[in-house]
Order: sequence, then structure tokens, then C-alpha cells
Amino acid sequence: MSEPNAADDPSRSTGARGPGIGDAVVVPPAPPELLAEIASLGVDLESGDAERLRGFLERLLEENRHMNLTGIRDPREAWRRHVLDALSLVGPLASIESDGDDPVRVADLGSGGGVPGLVLACVMSDVEFTLIEATGKKARVLERTAAALSRDNVSVVAERAETLGRDASHRGRYDAVLARAVAPLRVLLELAVPLLRVRGVLLAVKGERAAEELETSRKALHALHAVATSTFKTATGTIVVVEKLRPTPRGYPRGPGIPSSRPL
Repeated sequence: MSEPNAADDPSRSTGARGPGIGDAVVVPPAPPELLAEIASLGVDLESGDAERLRGFLERLLEENRHMNLTGIRDPREAWRRHVLDALSLVGPLASIESDGDDPVRVADLGSGGGVPGLVLACVMSDVEFTLIEATGKKARVLERTAAALSRDNVSVVAERAETLGRDASHRGRYDAVLARAVAPLRVLLELAVPLLRVRGVLLAVKGERAAEELETSRKALHALHAVATSTFKTATGTIVVVEKLRPTPRGYPRGPGIPSSRPL
């Protein structure tokens, strides 16, 4: 996967500080004002959801001591930048219907530490989430975290999106694809759209350059038979919504590394 663009990643922070070396990571309960913001999104947390989300943050920050999963180390900031940011996608996902009688299938592309996919899996137990992470060590962290949180609606795939986009078990199989700070939009489209079923949607979490990225993605949208249907602001960024109109041409995605080195 392409390295996240720090300027476009709403999770990046340089001023936050976490626990000292040797201290246990302790994440306080969600503050009332944050719970109010979550409720304003139309998200009704059920019994156990808030504690499960707290457990996710504790594991994320603990694992972050051993590998770079997030630039945020302050637990209070993590509630806002990771949990609130991810839960802004609940509404759009809740409106998606599966193509048939199966549960809604969602792929989180470049899942990293599990934001947004694993956060959403904590509160949307009736949706099947596939966390796609090309880095083996990070994929193993996701597996451990999903198991610790008893998330049986989560599977982890340690593979590049370019490869999965040509694999019949993944190509055209997802109702939605999520992506947060994975790559510029015109690159991301080639990685994500082949995974979607026709009429499936990409929800791309972007930053302040969302409009600019859309402008430079026209060729990619046309080539991949997709269209940008809307954008909407969240507390921490901008969501770009892309719908797949027709089956992806056979030539896409191109081989590993090509979408980023030679963008459409």
C-alpha cells in the first residue's frame, strides 16, 4: 500500500503525549461531550459498545509502542481522532443494502491500526468487515485486536489491494470500501473500485485537499466506470463518496506499485 500522506491524515498529531515507558496504557471512559457528539451523528451506542471502543483504544496505543500505527498518543485525543472520526461513517454504511440476502460486506483498505474498520466493527455487529493490510506485522496486530474484542464479524487479509483486485474471491465482492489516508484519490480509486460490486460505494476519508483531489481524479473515475456522488464534512475531515456504475475493465487494477507510480 502507499504510505499515508501526513498532511491528509486527520489522525496525525505531533503534540500529544501518552504514558511513559513501562506505564500501562489506560484510556479513560469517553467524556460526556464526546458521547454527545457521537449521538449527534445518529449513532446509538448499545450496552457494552463504549467499553469495547475503550478497549480498542487501549490495545491500539499499547501496540503503538512497538510499531508505528498512529501518531496520536494522548488517549483523550484518540477518542476524538480515531473513534469519533470512524463513527462518522456509521450513517452512510447503515444506508447500504447488500446485493442479495447476505450481510453487508465492507472492506477497510489499508487498515493499519484498525481505523476506521475495526472501530466500526465494534458497533456494527451485523456487518461483515474485511480489514486489508499489506504489512504482515500490522495485519497480525489487527488479528490479535479483533480476537481480544470478540469481533467475529471481522476478517483480516494480509495482501496488497492490487493483488486482491484481481482475485475472484475479492473482486466485485464488497458493498462498500473504506479508506482513510491511504493514497491520493486518483490512486485510491484504482485500488478500491475493483473490489466493489456494481452500485457499491467507496467512502474515502480525506482532508482539506478533498476538492483538489476530486478535480485531478476525473480520468480515473471515467476509466474505472465510477462517479463521485457527494462529499460531506465531518468533525475531523471530509468524506468523498464514489459509486461504481459498471464492472471494472479487465486491465484494472494494474500490478503492484503501478497505480501509485503511474496514476491514472
